[in-house]
Amino acid sequence: MNKAVKVVKQFLQSIAAPDQMRGLVAEDATYVSLNYENAELKRILPWTGTSRGPQAFIDTFSGVFQFWQNQNFEVKESFGTDENVAVFGTFTYKSNTLGKVATSPFSILAKVRNGKIVYFQFMEDTFATASTFRVSGHWKIHSDPNGAEFEL
Repeated sequence: MNKAVKVVKQFLQSIAAPDQMRGLVAEDATYVSLNYENAELKRILPWTGTSRGPQAFIDTFSGVFQFWQNQNFEVKESFGTDENVAVFGTFTYKSNTLGKVATSPFSILAKVRNGKIVYFQFMEDTFATASTFRVSGHWKIHSDPNGAEFEL
């Protein structure tokens, strides 16, 4: 197994142990959580966007587990070449506020140098996960240029 893949797997296994996480992340590492910067999504999921340093990684996962209970997190595939690592999987979270459950695929793009993560980009189905906090209301949508508006 590629050394960089091993580091990322170790990181994913240590997300509940901040000291272990810190030891696997470079001081100048970049974390991209779900998007580069989106003010509306950040109101729902405060850790989203681009941040830097080991504390950003720790804060992201502590925030996630403050908002949700992890019911399942499964890596389906991981592979890497040199410093580049790709991870694909699925997770199921239950919101701590409303008890709603969402299952989402996820993907990670990571870069590892000298045994430490220097870049980590985590993507998921944010429509599904953010909807676990939806109390009420609807959107009026017009996505199809050949179709009509509809409400969700």
